[in-house]
Amino acid sequence: MATEDRDTVIEKELDEIKSRASSVNGLKLIACVPMLVSASITKNEYKQLTANIQFPANYPHQPFLVQMKSKHLEQKFTDKLEKICEDEAKKWIGGRQVLVILKFIRTFLEENSLCVCSEEIVYIKRELIGESDEIKLKQKASQIVIKVRQKNYFMNVNISVLDLYPKHQIQTELIDTNLPDLLRINFMAQAKELARQCVTPPLLKNSKSAAVFEHKPSLKVVCNYLIRDCVKRYPLENCPLCKKHVLAEDPENQLKGRKNQIERVYCGHLFHNGCLDTYMKTPPFIGGKKCPSCDKRIYHEKWKVSAEVMENRWAHKQAKQRELEEVVDFLKD
Repeated sequence: MATEDRDTVIEKELDEIKSRASSVNGLKLIACVPMLVSASITKNEYKQLTANIQFPANYPHQPFLVQMKSKHLEQKFTDKLEKICEDEAKKWIGGRQVLVILKFIRTFLEENSLCVCSEEIVYIKRELIGESDEIKLKQKASQIVIKVRQKNYFMNVNISVLDLYPKHQIQTELIDTNLPDLLRINFMAQAKELARQCVTPPLLKNSKSAAVFEHKPSLKVVCNYLIRDCVKRYPLENCPLCKKHVLAEDPENQLKGRKNQIERVYCGHLFHNGCLDTYMKTPPFIGGKKCPSCDKRIYHEKWKVSAEVMENRWAHKQAKQRELEEVVDFLKD
């Protein structure tokens, strides 16, 4: 008799699901039989999952069993959502649970816009954010606010995750920083370019990389660059030539004068302007000047003349210096 009661309850609930499922936005029934209710729940092509629901022996006096799978959402996220749904179903014990929970899942996807990058957020919190840093998630606005520090320097950025992420790149906005303008401008421009490269194929369509291009998530890539490779790195970096801190210990007392201005070269290392200027104008010049830190050739807009021209200038300067020294020696005699 108990089995008949259970079967009757399930049959009536299945009839309700079939009649009302089409009214739930983004819900599509795949199977709706006593053994299994399977439904696809979609917000967009990247925020989509399939929920497989089975009725336990004592249904509806105990919550149903649910298993979820998704092509784009991370397994850890769907596992967590399964647990949330099972807990939510307990609130409806004794009543019809399935359609209520399917609607709950659809609302959850709508209100948790950052679910599509959940694993990247876990990585950022675990690997990039330190004790002095902050990360705040704004699910409804689909934004991530990150505040990072290194010594006395900081950068606050607001990252917007667009609805069709990862097909569309993230948008990064600088809120505030006390890093020098040279670095600020470079950091934000490079972050934008890295995000673009994640979703845009190479301009040379005949290249090998263009032929196999697939867009990829840009959040982790950009955060690795801004946090690990920029804010956490440069306040600790020394000038490769004089071995002193490139940035002033106190940002409010940034070193003045042209010689103490910072210069960033192509390889990414920072130099004092005065140190780099002397180095670039001093022999040897053959083969180009190389960075003492990484041995890569130095490229910079301010020092772009050829090795031959630099050598001629240096020889002319040395000849002039010798003439002056000869005049001084003559006057002494």
